[in-house]
Amino acid sequence: MSNLKPDSIIACLDCPDHVQAVLDASMWVAKILNAPIGLLHAMPNTHRATAVSYSGCLTVDDETHLLQKFTTEEHDNNSQIKDQGKLLLKQAESYCLSRQYQKPIYALHRHTTLAESIDYVDDEAQLIVIGHNVTCKHTLAQLIRPSKCPILVTHAPFSPPRSALFAFDNRPTCHALLDWLCHNALIRPMAVHIVMVGKETESNKDALREAYARLKQSGINCKKALIDERDVTAALLYYQKQHQLELLMTGAFGESRLREIFYGSDTQKLLGSSKSPYLLFPSE
Repeated sequence: MSNLKPDSIIACLDCPDHVQAVLDASMWVAKILNAPIGLLHAMPNTHRATAVSYSGCLTVDDETHLLQKFTTEEHDNNSQIKDQGKLLLKQAESYCLSRQYQKPIYALHRHTTLAESIDYVDDEAQLIVIGHNVTCKHTLAQLIRPSKCPILVTHAPFSPPRSALFAFDNRPTCHALLDWLCHNALIRPMAVHIVMVGKETESNKDALREAYARLKQSGINCKKALIDERDVTAALLYYQKQHQLELLMTGAFGESRLREIFYGSDTQKLLGSSKSPYLLFPSE
Protein backbone atom coordinates (compact mmCIF):
# COMPACT_ATOMS: atom_id res chain seq x y z
CA MET A 1 0.00 0.00 0.00
CA SER A 2 1.35 3.42 -0.94
CA ASN A 3 1.99 6.01 1.76
CA LEU A 4 2.00 8.87 -0.76
CA LYS A 5 -0.15 11.69 0.60
CA PRO A 6 -2.15 13.88 -1.83
CA ASP A 7 -0.98 17.46 -2.48
CA SER A 8 2.44 16.82 -0.94
CA ILE A 9 5.61 18.75 -1.59
CA ILE A 10 8.05 16.07 -2.80
CA ALA A 11 11.70 16.59 -1.85
CA CYS A 12 13.97 14.58 -4.19
CA LEU A 13 17.04 13.55 -2.18
CA ASP A 14 19.06 12.14 -5.06
CA CYS A 15 21.99 14.57 -5.09
CA PRO A 16 24.41 14.81 -2.12
CA ASP A 17 25.43 18.39 -2.96
CA HIS A 18 21.81 19.55 -2.93
CA VAL A 19 20.13 17.56 -0.13
CA GLN A 20 20.18 20.48 2.31
CA ALA A 21 19.07 22.98 -0.36
CA VAL A 22 16.22 20.69 -1.46
CA LEU A 23 15.06 20.29 2.15
CA ASP A 24 15.26 24.04 2.81
CA ALA A 25 13.32 24.81 -0.38
CA SER A 26 10.72 22.12 0.39
CA MET A 27 10.14 23.49 3.89
CA TRP A 28 9.75 27.01 2.48
CA VAL A 29 7.14 25.89 -0.07
CA ALA A 30 5.31 23.57 2.33
CA LYS A 31 4.90 26.27 4.99
CA ILE A 32 3.33 28.68 2.48
CA LEU A 33 1.08 26.06 0.89
CA ASN A 34 0.31 24.32 4.20
CA ALA A 35 1.27 20.96 2.71
CA PRO A 36 3.01 17.79 3.94
CA ILE A 37 6.52 17.00 2.75
CA GLY A 38 7.30 13.64 1.16
CA LEU A 39 11.01 12.81 1.43
CA LEU A 40 11.77 10.85 -1.73
CA HIS A 41 14.84 8.66 -2.06
CA ALA A 42 15.01 6.66 -5.28
CA MET A 43 17.47 3.80 -5.61
CA PRO A 44 17.10 0.87 -8.03
CA ASN A 45 17.93 -2.61 -6.73
CA THR A 46 21.19 -2.71 -8.66
CA HIS A 47 24.78 -1.83 -7.95
CA ARG A 48 25.88 1.71 -8.71
CA ALA A 49 28.73 2.12 -11.18
CA THR A 50 30.26 4.93 -9.13
CA ALA A 51 30.28 5.70 -5.43
CA VAL A 52 27.85 8.34 -4.20
CA SER A 53 28.82 10.01 -0.93
CA TYR A 54 26.28 11.80 1.29
CA SER A 55 28.87 12.50 3.97
CA GLY A 56 28.38 15.98 5.41
CA CYS A 57 25.50 16.88 3.11
CA LEU A 58 23.43 18.06 6.08
CA THR A 59 24.53 20.19 9.04
CA VAL A 60 22.89 21.23 12.29
CA ASP A 61 23.41 24.11 14.67
CA ASP A 62 25.79 22.18 16.96
CA GLU A 63 28.16 21.93 13.96
CA THR A 64 28.02 18.13 13.89
CA HIS A 65 27.24 16.34 10.68
CA LEU A 66 24.01 14.36 10.68
CA LEU A 67 25.65 12.02 8.20
CA GLN A 68 29.22 11.29 9.26
CA LYS A 69 29.92 8.68 6.65
CA PHE A 70 27.40 7.55 4.07
CA THR A 71 28.84 5.98 0.92
CA THR A 72 27.72 3.48 -1.66
CA GLU A 73 30.46 1.28 -3.10
CA GLU A 74 30.42 -1.27 -5.89
CA HIS A 75 30.52 -4.23 -3.51
CA ASP A 76 27.49 -3.07 -1.48
CA ASN A 77 24.58 -5.41 -1.84
CA ASN A 78 20.94 -4.41 -2.21
CA SER A 79 20.26 -4.81 1.51
CA GLN A 80 23.00 -2.34 2.39
CA ILE A 81 21.77 0.10 -0.25
CA LYS A 82 18.27 -0.06 1.21
CA ASP A 83 19.63 0.51 4.72
CA GLN A 84 21.60 3.52 3.58
CA GLY A 85 18.52 4.95 1.88
CA LYS A 86 16.53 4.54 5.09
CA LEU A 87 19.34 6.24 7.02
CA LEU A 88 19.33 9.19 4.62
CA LEU A 89 15.55 9.58 4.98
CA LYS A 90 15.78 9.43 8.77
CA GLN A 91 18.55 12.03 8.83
CA ALA A 92 16.64 14.26 6.40
CA GLU A 93 13.64 14.19 8.74
CA SER A 94 15.93 15.00 11.68
CA TYR A 95 17.32 17.96 9.76
CA CYS A 96 13.81 19.36 9.17
CA LEU A 97 12.92 18.93 12.84
CA SER A 98 16.16 20.67 13.86
CA ARG A 99 14.94 23.68 11.88
CA GLN A 100 11.74 23.75 13.99
CA TYR A 101 9.69 22.56 11.04
CA GLN A 102 6.27 21.50 12.37
CA LYS A 103 4.29 20.36 9.30
CA PRO A 104 3.82 16.63 8.53
CA ILE A 105 6.87 14.81 7.10
CA TYR A 106 6.93 11.28 5.74
CA ALA A 107 9.36 9.07 3.81
CA LEU A 108 9.07 7.62 0.30
CA HIS A 109 11.78 4.98 -0.20
CA ARG A 110 11.46 3.86 -3.83
CA HIS A 111 13.47 0.97 -5.32
CA THR A 112 13.21 2.45 -8.81
CA THR A 113 15.01 5.07 -10.85
CA LEU A 114 14.47 8.76 -10.10
CA ALA A 115 12.54 9.17 -13.37
CA GLU A 116 10.19 6.29 -12.43
CA SER A 117 9.82 7.67 -8.91
CA ILE A 118 8.88 11.13 -10.18
CA ASP A 119 6.34 9.48 -12.47
CA TYR A 120 4.96 7.64 -9.42
CA VAL A 121 4.33 10.87 -7.42
CA ASP A 122 3.43 13.03 -10.42
CA ASP A 123 -0.37 12.79 -10.32
CA GLU A 124 -0.75 13.25 -6.56
CA ALA A 125 1.97 15.77 -5.67
CA GLN A 126 1.38 19.50 -5.45
CA LEU A 127 4.98 20.42 -6.30
CA ILE A 128 8.30 18.59 -6.72
CA VAL A 129 11.62 20.03 -5.52
CA ILE A 130 14.82 18.78 -7.13
CA GLY A 131 18.49 19.78 -6.98
CA HIS A 132 20.10 21.32 -10.04
CA ASN A 133 22.80 18.64 -10.22
CA VAL A 134 20.99 15.31 -10.49
CA THR A 135 23.04 12.14 -9.99
CA CYS A 136 21.04 9.84 -12.24
CA LYS A 137 21.72 9.21 -15.92
CA HIS A 138 18.85 11.47 -16.96
CA THR A 139 19.30 15.19 -17.48
CA LEU A 140 17.06 17.71 -15.74
CA ALA A 141 15.25 18.29 -19.01
CA GLN A 142 14.53 14.56 -19.41
CA LEU A 143 13.07 14.43 -15.90
CA ILE A 144 11.00 17.60 -16.21
CA ARG A 145 9.60 17.27 -19.74
CA PRO A 146 7.15 14.38 -19.07
CA SER A 147 6.03 15.69 -15.66
CA LYS A 148 2.47 16.87 -15.03
CA CYS A 149 3.43 18.54 -11.75
CA PRO A 150 5.15 21.91 -11.16
CA ILE A 151 8.85 21.44 -10.40
CA LEU A 152 11.14 23.75 -8.42
CA VAL A 153 14.81 23.37 -9.34
CA THR A 154 17.19 24.72 -6.71
CA HIS A 155 20.89 25.43 -6.46
CA ALA A 156 22.81 25.23 -3.20
CA PRO A 157 22.50 26.97 -0.85
CA PHE A 158 18.80 27.87 -0.94
CA SER A 159 17.43 31.13 0.45
CA PRO A 160 13.70 31.93 0.41
CA PRO A 161 13.14 34.28 -2.55
CA ARG A 162 11.56 37.69 -1.95
CA SER A 163 11.06 38.56 -5.61
CA ALA A 164 10.32 36.72 -8.84
CA LEU A 165 10.45 37.00 -12.62
CA PHE A 166 7.45 35.47 -14.38
CA ALA A 167 8.43 34.91 -18.02
CA PHE A 168 5.20 35.28 -19.97
CA ASP A 169 5.08 34.10 -23.61
CA ASN A 170 1.29 33.91 -24.17
CA ARG A 171 1.42 30.15 -24.86
CA PRO A 172 -1.09 27.72 -23.31
CA THR A 173 1.48 26.41 -20.80
CA CYS A 174 2.18 29.94 -19.62
CA HIS A 175 -1.53 30.67 -19.24
CA ALA A 176 -1.83 27.51 -17.14
CA LEU A 177 1.04 28.82 -14.96
CA LEU A 178 -0.75 32.18 -14.70
CA ASP A 179 -3.92 30.42 -13.47
CA TRP A 180 -1.87 28.43 -10.94
CA LEU A 181 -0.15 31.56 -9.60
CA CYS A 182 -3.43 33.46 -9.28
CA HIS A 183 -5.00 30.67 -7.21
CA ASN A 184 -1.89 29.84 -5.20
CA ALA A 185 -0.27 31.54 -2.20
CA LEU A 186 3.34 30.78 -3.19
CA ILE A 187 4.28 34.17 -4.69
CA ARG A 188 1.69 36.26 -2.81
CA PRO A 189 4.34 37.81 -0.48
CA MET A 190 6.77 38.59 -3.33
CA ALA A 191 7.42 41.46 -5.68
CA VAL A 192 6.78 39.95 -9.13
CA HIS A 193 7.88 41.19 -12.54
CA ILE A 194 5.89 39.72 -15.43
CA VAL A 195 8.15 39.95 -18.47
CA MET A 196 7.41 39.20 -22.11
CA VAL A 197 10.19 38.94 -24.71
CA GLY A 198 8.80 39.72 -28.17
CA LYS A 199 7.85 42.35 -30.67
CA GLU A 200 5.98 45.40 -29.43
CA THR A 201 2.81 44.52 -31.28
CA GLU A 202 -0.68 45.39 -30.10
CA SER A 203 -1.39 41.69 -29.68
CA ASN A 204 1.60 41.20 -27.36
CA LYS A 205 0.82 44.39 -25.43
CA ASP A 206 -2.79 43.31 -24.90
CA ALA A 207 -1.81 39.80 -23.80
CA LEU A 208 0.76 41.13 -21.32
CA ARG A 209 -1.65 43.77 -20.01
CA GLU A 210 -4.34 41.15 -19.42
CA ALA A 211 -1.95 38.79 -17.61
CA TYR A 212 -0.65 41.67 -15.49
CA ALA A 213 -4.22 42.68 -14.58
CA ARG A 214 -5.04 39.12 -13.46
CA LEU A 215 -2.04 39.04 -11.14
CA LYS A 216 -2.96 42.43 -9.67
CA GLN A 217 -6.58 41.33 -9.14
CA SER A 218 -5.27 38.28 -7.26
CA GLY A 219 -3.49 40.56 -4.79
CA ILE A 220 0.01 40.08 -6.20
CA ASN A 221 2.36 43.07 -6.17
CA CYS A 222 3.71 43.16 -9.73
CA LYS A 223 5.23 45.16 -12.56
CA LYS A 224 5.19 44.41 -16.29
CA ALA A 225 7.76 44.73 -19.05
CA LEU A 226 7.82 43.96 -22.79
CA ILE A 227 11.33 43.46 -24.18
CA ASP A 228 11.93 43.52 -27.93
CA GLU A 229 14.85 41.06 -28.22
CA ARG A 230 15.49 37.97 -30.33
CA ASP A 231 17.42 35.96 -27.72
CA VAL A 232 14.77 35.07 -25.14
CA THR A 233 17.13 33.39 -22.68
CA ALA A 234 19.70 36.20 -22.68
CA ALA A 235 16.99 38.87 -22.35
CA LEU A 236 15.33 37.15 -19.38
CA LEU A 237 18.56 36.44 -17.53
CA TYR A 238 19.80 40.01 -18.09
CA TYR A 239 16.50 41.44 -16.82
CA GLN A 240 16.55 39.12 -13.82
CA LYS A 241 20.09 40.15 -12.91
CA GLN A 242 19.43 43.85 -13.53
CA HIS A 243 16.42 43.86 -11.18
CA GLN A 244 17.90 41.32 -8.70
CA LEU A 245 14.92 38.97 -8.95
CA GLU A 246 15.48 35.85 -6.85
CA LEU A 247 13.09 33.33 -8.43
CA LEU A 248 12.56 32.50 -12.11
CA MET A 249 9.17 31.11 -13.24
CA THR A 250 8.29 29.83 -16.72
CA GLY A 251 6.16 27.29 -18.50
CA ALA A 252 8.16 24.13 -19.20
CA PHE A 253 8.85 23.21 -22.82
CA GLY A 254 5.92 25.19 -24.18
CA GLU A 255 7.51 25.55 -27.62
CA SER A 256 6.59 23.28 -30.49
CA ARG A 257 9.06 20.48 -31.25
CA LEU A 258 9.65 22.03 -34.69
CA ARG A 259 10.71 25.33 -33.11
CA GLU A 260 12.99 23.44 -30.72
CA ILE A 261 14.67 21.71 -33.67
CA PHE A 262 15.47 25.00 -35.42
CA TYR A 263 16.03 27.34 -32.48
CA GLY A 264 16.58 25.10 -29.47
CA SER A 265 14.51 25.00 -26.29
CA ASP A 266 14.36 28.18 -24.19
CA THR A 267 13.53 26.00 -21.17
CA GLN A 268 16.62 23.86 -21.63
CA LYS A 269 18.80 26.96 -22.12
CA LEU A 270 17.42 28.53 -18.94
CA LEU A 271 17.95 25.29 -17.00
CA GLY A 272 21.60 25.35 -18.03
CA SER A 273 22.16 29.07 -17.39
CA SER A 274 19.99 30.10 -14.44
CA LYS A 275 21.70 30.36 -11.05
CA SER A 276 18.54 31.06 -9.05
CA PRO A 277 15.65 28.83 -7.95
CA TYR A 278 13.64 28.03 -11.08
CA LEU A 279 9.94 27.09 -11.02
CA LEU A 280 8.76 25.25 -14.12
CA PHE A 281 5.10 24.60 -14.87
CA PRO A 282 4.32 21.49 -16.96
CA SER A 283 3.13 21.66 -20.53
CA GLU A 284 -0.35 20.34 -21.21
